[in-house]
Amino acid sequence: MVSLGLFPGDHYLNDITIIAVISAIVATLFSFRFYLRITSGRCFNEIKMEGKTVIITGANSGIGKETARDLAKRGAKIIMACRNLETANAVRDEIIKESGNDNVVVRKLDLGSQKSIREFAAEILRNEQKIDVLIHNAGMALAFRGQTSEDGIELTMATNHYGPFLLTHLLISLIRKSAPARIVIVASELYRLASVNLDKLNPIGTFPAAYLYYVSKFANIYFARELAKRLENTGITVNFLHPGMIDSGIWRNVPFPLNLPMMAITKGFFKKPKAGAQTIIYLATSDEVVNVTGKYFMDCKEATLSATAMDEEKAKNLWEESVKIVKLTPDDPKI
Repeated sequence: MVSLGLFPGDHYLNDITIIAVISAIVATLFSFRFYLRITSGRCFNEIKMEGKTVIITGANSGIGKETARDLAKRGAKIIMACRNLETANAVRDEIIKESGNDNVVVRKLDLGSQKSIREFAAEILRNEQKIDVLIHNAGMALAFRGQTSEDGIELTMATNHYGPFLLTHLLISLIRKSAPARIVIVASELYRLASVNLDKLNPIGTFPAAYLYYVSKFANIYFARELAKRLENTGITVNFLHPGMIDSGIWRNVPFPLNLPMMAITKGFFKKPKAGAQTIIYLATSDEVVNVTGKYFMDCKEATLSATAMDEEKAKNLWEESVKIVKLTPDDPKI
């Protein structure tokens, strides 16, 4: 018999039921959060990096900042390649004070601008003797409305894929001279939500623009795998990773009111930047991966890729088209 709430006790029982349901939901959410925390990978090694030079793009916030902080504490020279110099300089001062390592410098780099990339690379080649580790961390994500770079390239793809592609080419000669060296590329499991359309590699006008973040992360994987293949037996390893879903500034472009539930999710369940940086730090420092290349990592362990992401022909075709889009010249270094 279904109660119609006609008796005083019915309200009491309904209240008890509601409280029980809410308690069960809260307990489930906290259990899930605890599970995420205990299953997150940690880089436990204490390997020192004295004498090493490390370039980290996007090192002024999020996981890039935490990576710079950790590697500075290990004694490395850190080159923070950042677009926002004011924020980067403040972070540099913070890292120097905390680590006691004053060999932390800021260099201007806007990965959405080929001119900025070329200027940055020229400065590095002019002033640095070596690059032991190049970490492609910087990235951007738009929500609905896309933007176009000064070079006429969709801005998310320009920043997340074509920028790192061009920068790697321009620095490769110095990286070769520095071997053994490492290149670490921050990709994402979100690549599984997308595909790379070789007939539309400059997807201006795609809606929603957020989808192009997933596409760019897929492109990162193709780039990393093809780069590793081309650099076999050079002493340069190339590995790529999913840092986890991170509570970072990359979500700032989610518009109101969608940003409200998004904020609740990111604050409640996503990794903090320090936790998200662990796999980057692992790939940059660990002896366990000294001879490992072309592999995908998650939580400091090797992970599997989809069959599509393993398509070597598509990775090669993307590479060849990317050469055209970034306008590599005969005088630029070849890989």
